[in-house]
Amino acid sequence: MRKALAGIVFILAGLGQAGAALADEIVIAALGDSLTQGYGLPEKQGFVPQLQAWLDAQGAEVRLINAGVSGDTTAGGLSRVAWTLTPEVDGMIVALGGNDLLRGLGPEQARSNIDGILQAAETAEVDVLLIGMHAPGNFGPAYKSQFDAIYPELAEAYGSEFLESFFAGLSGVGDITNPLSLKAYFQADGVHPNAQGVALIVKEVGPKVLALVDEITG
Repeated sequence: MRKALAGIVFILAGLGQAGAALADEIVIAALGDSLTQGYGLPEKQGFVPQLQAWLDAQGAEVRLINAGVSGDTTAGGLSRVAWTLTPEVDGMIVALGGNDLLRGLGPEQARSNIDGILQAAETAEVDVLLIGMHAPGNFGPAYKSQFDAIYPELAEAYGSEFLESFFAGLSGVGDITNPLSLKAYFQADGVHPNAQGVALIVKEVGPKVLALVDEITG
């Protein structure tokens, strides 16, 4: 639900059209790493600008804040979630974990950090869309099982909106567990999607953001 503070804004809305626009606008912060930040892409082709354009095309009165920091782990996200959750923020997209995987950090650390992020959002009365990340098989089946379970289990525990993978939108054009099959949708590093890949990712994330908006305004 939208925070009680929004009620004050609705009262002020009667003072004029500017107030009405402010009252209706929903602010969502996208807390993430380089995938959220838009690494390697012109500004307008990154994840947040493309998602903003998609939401605008749907007529959603939403303003996104890009809170993605390249190289950030779940620990980094936890360390800055408090100042990401400013009073204007109504909702938050959480898309972290890729750098934990690149560094081989323990699943228990990632779980604790994401749990802390969701606790902070709950305390701030901010609704969340949690986007998962799948571990590669090279860390072994036990690691993969533990890591992959973090996101659906915490989303259920906190009643968050949930998308199983940041790369879910690419599943229709290749095997998301096999990067070679998706080469055309990634930059040369094979890690970060190109503009075309981001567009497909946004098509999958967008409806989940609209569901988050419904949760905020419901």
